[in-house]
This record gives sequence, structure tokens and C-alpha cells, in this order.
Amino acid sequence: MILDTLGVGLIGTTTEVFQKALQYSKIYSTDISSTVWGQSDLCLPPLYASFVNGVAVHSMDFDDTWHPATHPSGAILPSLIALSETLPSHRKKSGLDFLLAFNVGVEVQGRLMHFSNEARNIPRRFHPPAVVGTMGSAAASSKFLGLDQIQCREALAIAASYSGAPMANAGTQTKPLHIGNACRHGLEAACFAFLGLEGNKRILDLESGFGAFYSDYNPQALPSLESYSWLLEKQDVAIKRFPAHLGMHWVADAACAVRKHITGDNQLLPIDDIQNIVLKIPDAKYVSRPLPSTEHEARHSFQFNACTALLDGLVSIQSFSAQNISRPELQKMLSKTDVLHPSDNQPNFEKLYCEVSVTMTNGATYSERCNTFYGHWRKPLSKEDLEKKFRSNALTVLSEDGVEGIVEMVNMLEDLSDCSVLCSFLKQRGQVSSKQERSV
Repeated sequence: MILDTLGVGLIGTTTEVFQKALQYSKIYSTDISSTVWGQSDLCLPPLYASFVNGVAVHSMDFDDTWHPATHPSGAILPSLIALSETLPSHRKKSGLDFLLAFNVGVEVQGRLMHFSNEARNIPRRFHPPAVVGTMGSAAASSKFLGLDQIQCREALAIAASYSGAPMANAGTQTKPLHIGNACRHGLEAACFAFLGLEGNKRILDLESGFGAFYSDYNPQALPSLESYSWLLEKQDVAIKRFPAHLGMHWVADAACAVRKHITGDNQLLPIDDIQNIVLKIPDAKYVSRPLPSTEHEARHSFQFNACTALLDGLVSIQSFSAQNISRPELQKMLSKTDVLHPSDNQPNFEKLYCEVSVTMTNGATYSERCNTFYGHWRKPLSKEDLEKKFRSNALTVLSEDGVEGIVEMVNMLEDLSDCSVLCSFLKQRGQVSSKQERSV
């Protein structure tokens, strides 16, 4: 999770939304500073380093996801990395300290979501990282800073007042700010708690507290430490192969399978011979976009990802460029696409499926259904493929030495006496091509 999140954050520094967040955050300065990932000559105050790095992580919707539905790593990792650089030499934290704080941040997010059945489905009202991510960031930061039990409770109370962002901004440049704000606000809540700021001590128990975010929120007492088990021991996360909403990975795999029936391998799709395309998808309105016009809308469009996979045989980073979105042949396919919402197809990352059917003008119909895509927790990426994804992403901004240094440091994190050494590799910027400069 840590390695993948660093990779998607590094390639995320090439995006327009990251550049806007960075431009804004440069107005802040302090004697204490933390690394901006992929920037060899730029540091920011810890709050704003965690903010811009969090924005980078989610800027392409490329970060990990789990069930109940949220992006667990991006909301906490930038905060911990920013903090690791700011501690004085006599208070440096080990890799084990880092891993424990990371796990605490993930655990708090997962436990809070398990107190709501509503949270198990694709969200309708609030974007989860802006809700539980802020709480997870506060918990991870508090643990990393060594706050006591009372201070940790206050940090969560303060963080709850920073939480919440509406789903209406999904598919826009604003959505990545949700992760950046979760990082920054969680860290800020921990800092306020350290200074003695107080909040409602029953924030997690009240309908008017954290319960405001979920209509069926039902908090329960946690088991004793003797019988406690971590959520990450029970469930893996989904690691994405291309940068889009998680639901898009089901429909892309189904569409690629249909394409092979029509064309065989490595042949052009006969677009003019297609009569219509039918997608059987869950009813989740914000990811059903018939004619997306921007990269962020395309990342949240079942129709776009299905048609792209049919046309190209894959969905990749390049699929979401303006040039590819506006292709006449793709637009022609989108105009032939209809969607159905079967009653058994629940908007739930554990249970949903996607089925793609293509009917040709000669009457032939080809259908494929994907129940579990490669990268889902039921069918996880191999370690080799995960590292391949990381290297491909990180090499867009870092030198090869920096990339390999990160892989080595993450793989031996539990043995590090000072976890902040990871930051030195995040600064080893490589040569940026003219193409990358134009994209920035």
C-alpha cells in the first residue's frame, strides 16, 4: 500500500490540479519544512506538504481502494512522511513506528466505516476520504507524535469538525482536494490536540457527532487488546492498474474480453459493424456519464472506460488525455452505448459485477461478465506487477536511483532506525522530457 501510494503520488505531481495546489501552498513558509514529492528544490510547512502530496496521490484517481468504500492510504501516508522530517534528532521515529502509525490510521478508517451499512456501498452523499480519511489522518498523526489517550481523543473530536465533502464534486478537479484536505486537517487536528485544544469527548457516539455523516451509524465498543485483530489482517486492498474510479476496472476487463471475441488479438475493432453496446452496471449515478468531456469525468464514466477498452484493448494513463477523449471513433461508440441496472447488481465493491454486450449489424452478439478484476482483493496484483506499476509511475519524475532507493527502503521499512531517510529518495528528481513539461 505504501509503495503503490508513493508511486501514484509521484506521477500525480505531473497533473494540472497538483500544480494549482502547489502554487497556492507556496504562499506559506516556516522554519520547519517537509519534502514535496518529486521536487528537489522545494519544501513546504508540514501541513501544506501533506496537503499537496495528498492532492497528488488522488489527482488521477489512481490510489488504492477497499471495502467499505474509501481510499485508505492516500489520506494518511503524506501526513506521516511530512511529520517524519520535522521531528528533532532525539525524537526520530523508526520504520516500525511508521508502520504502526500507518496501520492505526487505516484501522480507524475501517472501524468507523464498519459501523454503517450505508458505508459499504458506493457513496451517494459524502466522499469517504473526506470523512473517515480525516479521522484516520488524525489518528495516525497522533500515534506517530506519541500523544496520550486524552490527546488522541481530542484529536479525533477536532478532526470530525474538519470532515465531510459532497459527492457532487466527483469527476472534477476539486475531488483530489478531498484527500489533500484529509491529510492536512488530520495532521492539524493532532497538532491542536497536542496544544490542549478540546472537542466533544463523545464525538464518535453521537448522532450529531460523527453520526451526522451516515444515516445508519451505529458505533460499537471495540474488543479488548487480548482479542483484537487488525482489519488489514482480514482484508487486502484493491490496487488499480489504470487511473480511474474502481468500478471502471470491472467494466474494462469485461470489455477487453468481448473485444477478443470480435477481433482476436491485436486487430482493429470494426466500429461501423457495431450496432449497439449494452452495459449492465450497478446504479451509481456519479459514475454513469454518457458523454464525458474532461479527464476527470472520463475517469468516472462506465461508458467511456468500456468503449475505450473495446476500441484499444486496454485502458491506460494515456486513455484520459484530451486527444483520446475527443476521438471521433470513440464518440461514435459512445453514441451507440446504453446502460441497464439489473436489480441484483449492487453498488458495492464486494458484490458488483459488470457485463458488456456488443451486437453487430449481422445480428451476432458477444457478451462477457467480470465479477472480479485483476487487482481486486479477491484477485490481487502480484508483487512483481505492483512494483512494475510503481516503477512506471515514479520514473515519470524521479531518477532511477531515487526509484530503486524507495523500493529498497519500503521493503526494509520495519528494519529502519530512522524512517525519515525515505524522504531523501523522494527528492531525487530525474530528467523531465519536453512532453512531460508540456503536460505540466
